[in-house]
Amino acid sequence: MALDNPDHEPDTAVQPEVAGAEPATTVAHIPPEQEIDFVTLGMFIIDEIHFPPPLPPAKDIIGGAGTYSALGARLFSPAPSLSKTVAWIVDRGTDFPPPLTTLISSWQTSCLLRSSPSRLTTRGWNGYTSSDQHRSFAYTTPKLRLTATDLISSPPLLLAKTIHLICSPARCQELVSSILSARKDLCFSSSSSNSESKREYTRPIFIWEPVPDLCTPSELLAATNTLPLIDIMSPNHGELAGFMGDEHRGLDPLTGEISTAAVERACEQLLAAMPLQSYTLVIRAGEKGCFIAKNGGRKRDQPKKQNKKKAVYQRGGLQHDTDMEALFAGLLQDKDGIVAREEIEVDPGVERWVPAYYSSSTEETKRTKKGWNGKGVIDPTGGGNTFLGGLAVALARGKSIEEACAWGSVAASFAIEQVGVPNLGVDEEGNETWNCVRVDDRLSEFMGRVSLS
Repeated sequence: MALDNPDHEPDTAVQPEVAGAEPATTVAHIPPEQEIDFVTLGMFIIDEIHFPPPLPPAKDIIGGAGTYSALGARLFSPAPSLSKTVAWIVDRGTDFPPPLTTLISSWQTSCLLRSSPSRLTTRGWNGYTSSDQHRSFAYTTPKLRLTATDLISSPPLLLAKTIHLICSPARCQELVSSILSARKDLCFSSSSSNSESKREYTRPIFIWEPVPDLCTPSELLAATNTLPLIDIMSPNHGELAGFMGDEHRGLDPLTGEISTAAVERACEQLLAAMPLQSYTLVIRAGEKGCFIAKNGGRKRDQPKKQNKKKAVYQRGGLQHDTDMEALFAGLLQDKDGIVAREEIEVDPGVERWVPAYYSSSTEETKRTKKGWNGKGVIDPTGGGNTFLGGLAVALARGKSIEEACAWGSVAASFAIEQVGVPNLGVDEEGNETWNCVRVDDRLSEFMGRVSLS
C-alpha cells in the first residue's frame, strides 16, 4: 500500500500556502526551563479518509508528519515527566474539533497549541483506489508550513536535542543554517551574560526526511550537499530510488516487492560520492524494515585540539652511540613524556538491516491481520514518520543508531495497527499502555528477536 506523503512541498503550486505562522490569539505556554529531547517541524493535518466501498469514510482523523513523528517520540516518553520532553506545533483554525484538543492534551507533551480566528485548520483528503490500494492525497484547505521562526520564537523548542525536518534539500540547508544561527545567538548573546540565564551551546541532532516530490536525479547534488549539515538522512526505498534514477523505484521488477538489493546498491552509490567523512542513511523500506548505511571515514565530531607547550630538546649532532629509537621517541614526546601524535578517529561504518516489527516473516503477522486487538497491520499511514520520532528520541538519549532503529520499528508498529493514532491507557499496575500494550515490553521482545538486547 503506497502513500503520497501529505506533509510535503509540491514542485508546482497547486495549493494555497501560508509560509510561517501568523499571529495567534491563543498560544500554549512552554516553561523556559523545560528540556526538550525531540521537536518536529512537520505539519499537523486533520485527515478525511475514504476507503473502497462498502467501508464508510473516516473523518476528523488526527494526522500529518508532525503528529506522527511526535507520536513516535511520545511512545517512549511516559507521562508526566518524560512526555514533556516531546515537542510539536499544532495550528488550530476556527473549524478545529474540540475532541482533538482533548486527545492532544491527553498525551501531556510540550505541544505548542496556537489558535487563530482568521483561518481554517490544515485539512487533507485521502482516498484509496480499490484496485491497488494506492492512497492519494490532496489538501482541502490552505496549508500552514512551519519555519525556523516557529522554533526561534520558543527557546525550549530551539534548544531541542533532536530536530525532525521534512522538506526539500534546499530548504533543509536553509532551516539548519537558521536554526544553528539562532541557537548560537540565544546561547552567546550579551543579553544572556547573566549566569542564571546563560545556556551552554550544543549542536542538535538533525533528522532529515526528504519530501517525495523532489527525490529526483536533478536534486541528487543538492541532497549530497545537504548531508554534511545533518546527522541522519532518511528517505524511504522509493524516494532513495528516485534520487538515483532507478526506473523501478526500488522494487523488484519480477515480484513487485521492495528490493533489498536495490536499496543496498543505491546506498553504496550515494555514499561512494562522500568518502572523506562518515554519513548516515536510514532507509525505511516498509515490511522489509530499514537499512542502516553508515560509511566509514573521519568522525564528524572531532575533539578540540589542545595547545601543547613545545618541548625543549638538547641541541647537538649524532654520535656513534646515539640511541636512534630514543631520539625519535623524544622528538614526539610532550612535556609530560607522552608520545604526542594527532590521531584521527575513524568510524568503521555500519551496514545492517533492522526488520520491521510486523514483517511477512513474523509469526504474529502470519497469524492475523485484524488490527491492534490481533496485533496486525491495518493502515500504514504515518508509519514512517512515527519510526523517525522513535529513532530521534533514542538518539537524544544516547542510544546507538542500531538500537535507535529498533525503537523506530517498535514505534511504527503502534502507528499502523489502526486508522489514526493508537489508544493511550493505563494497566492494572498503573503503567502507561498504548493499544493495551506496554511499549517497554514490546521493545524488549523485539530487541531480543533482532539480537540487539
